[in-house]
Amino acid sequence: GSARETPQLSDAANEIVARWPSYPALRSQRAVEIFGRVKPELLARLGRAANPEEALVHIDGFLRGLPAGVQLFAMFDANPQLIDLIVDIASTAPELATYLSRHSGVFDAVIGGGFFADWPGVEALTSALAEVLAEEDDYEARLNATRRWRNEWQFRVGVHHLRGLITGDEAGRSYADIADAVLAALWEPVVEEFATKHGPPPGRGAMVLGMGSLGARALTVTSDLDLIVIYDPAGVEMSDGRRPLASRAYYARLTQAFVTALSAPMGDGRLYEVDMRLRPSGRQGPVATSLASFQSYQSTDAWTWEHLALTRARAVAGEADLGAEVEVFRRDLLAKGRDGAKTRSDVADMRARLAEAKPVGGVWDVKLGAGRMQDIALLAQTGALLAGTPDRGTLDQIAAGAGALGLSKAEVRTLGDAQTLFWRVQAASRLMTAGMFDPDEVGTGGRAFLLRETEAADIAALEAKVSKAAADAAAIIDRALAAK
Repeated sequence: GSARETPQLSDAANEIVARWPSYPALRSQRAVEIFGRVKPELLARLGRAANPEEALVHIDGFLRGLPAGVQLFAMFDANPQLIDLIVDIASTAPELATYLSRHSGVFDAVIGGGFFADWPGVEALTSALAEVLAEEDDYEARLNATRRWRNEWQFRVGVHHLRGLITGDEAGRSYADIADAVLAALWEPVVEEFATKHGPPPGRGAMVLGMGSLGARALTVTSDLDLIVIYDPAGVEMSDGRRPLASRAYYARLTQAFVTALSAPMGDGRLYEVDMRLRPSGRQGPVATSLASFQSYQSTDAWTWEHLALTRARAVAGEADLGAEVEVFRRDLLAKGRDGAKTRSDVADMRARLAEAKPVGGVWDVKLGAGRMQDIALLAQTGALLAGTPDRGTLDQIAAGAGALGLSKAEVRTLGDAQTLFWRVQAASRLMTAGMFDPDEVGTGGRAFLLRETEAADIAALEAKVSKAAADAAAIIDRALAAK
């Protein structure tokens, strides 16, 4: 297109713009030429942002972090709607803009068509990723392709969330769907690669159990994954390969290979941080657990908190028949009657220890502290345990466990509203910033996004709403756990 006129800028803004030619993305003559066409449009659209000076600072951060510019600037030149998108993102979620400067390839997905279509669901995602992996020949290429695929889909969820096309609750389920697809699709190439040296998995193979937020299908953009790997050697003592391994060592090392595939940092970033501390005996236990050991431990040795964790467990990858068997065992175990007074007392002790170990980080720490997300989830899991329900999601567990916990309909509603409010604050703030949310730091666009998500008039009103929701929830939890 023809050169557009550059809008008038303040002295501070002019200083920022004057630095741009020194950035790596504008090293080549071709990049300078294309950016010359894009720049007036970029500045004009920045001028329409809620706080133009602030948005310019964030766009500056994006441009400074770009390693190269020709392809991206050409994309902006041909698709001006992308300029609106990057201005939107920079104004609202600087953290996402910084991420974009390192992974600008995800913009391909925006102009590829279908970017703003309805969510395809976990089955379609898993099939789509399996097709991508089938096109790659070697293991490393498959890992890199998985990271790129996951980055594009996470970006899509983030943009839909920022633009108000989905709520924080829907974003949480979508991020969980992406994680499910990655785990299910990546398990096969990891096993295949491992088997080239050590032979196929001895016995019936292994399955991966998703715990915590993954099990409950509620992740944020930065969530790590809580996993347990369970295998059944079915009496087979050794693998059959070039370098055979005893079954226990085989599955321990296969688990380590899977965790490495998920968490090793690469050029396209890491897929997920992985936490395996929820396995039997925690850090002291083997990284993979045999089915017999898992069943025996959960039936006779597990602490109450480990059964609470089991209320959210869900098969996410590996051998389907083994996953189904673990699920039948989980349901049977949860359905067994238990001593209500002892369970409540154990949970009250655990709650007190958590409060001591993890102090609240202020009003915007919606996760930790009395009446906040971790506390509500603890009560929900207690309810699920006492009611013997297989439900995994926090709101479902509260509804199913209301009778066992002695909660009135009004109390169930109060807890549900608090959980929804806290989750929306958490989901939005994780998209905007890597650290603790600070309304002054995120800027005008970020505050507007958060207020829209939580239906609050202003930040002071939201702060009051969060504090009141936590106090009301804490009072209900105190009473429910004190009941005999």
